[in-house]
Amino acid sequence: MAEIILFNKPFRVLSQFSDGEGRRTLADYLDAPGFRPAGRLDYDSEGLLLLTDDGALQQRIANPRHRHWKTYLAQVEGHASDAQLAALRAGLRLRDGPTLPAKVRRIPPPALWPRVPPVRERQAVPDCWLELSLREGRNRQVRRMTAAAGLPTLRLVRMAVADWTLGDLAPGEWRRCRVHLPAAPVRRRR
Repeated sequence: MAEIILFNKPFRVLSQFSDGEGRRTLADYLDAPGFRPAGRLDYDSEGLLLLTDDGALQQRIANPRHRHWKTYLAQVEGHASDAQLAALRAGLRLRDGPTLPAKVRRIPPPALWPRVPPVRERQAVPDCWLELSLREGRNRQVRRMTAAAGLPTLRLVRMAVADWTLGDLAPGEWRRCRVHLPAAPVRRRR
């Protein structure tokens, strides 16, 4: 049985335990020897980061070939049109190739914790919130997809990875849980 830590990564915290530049890291919040992040969450993104003490589980969560759904709330600049949402749902061509289709919908502003520093407000430029779910994990993918659709991301919060959710964890809070792993399949020689 493996253990996993669900961590609500605050804004401007690295998804690693050390940094030579003096930025905040996981070590500022967690004392978890033997645990490593299962995937990454950008320095300027917030929300659910999974850590585990089991290398096989870490690979199962982080490796893109397993195509776990990851759900995000994104505050974007502009008002998302039906055509922009359709483009996100169909998949977009980015510099590193086409994306898989995303699940996306407009949502009312969610009840989230305040971000420090707050997102800049511009009176003349509207914004809206989207809920997006992806099965890929490319570098800064949500931000690149929304920008390609003409909706630059202002704030990005990951709410779920596969069946694990952020729940009621406040920024910087974490909890452990046990994970029952299925037995590895037996390979037979021919």
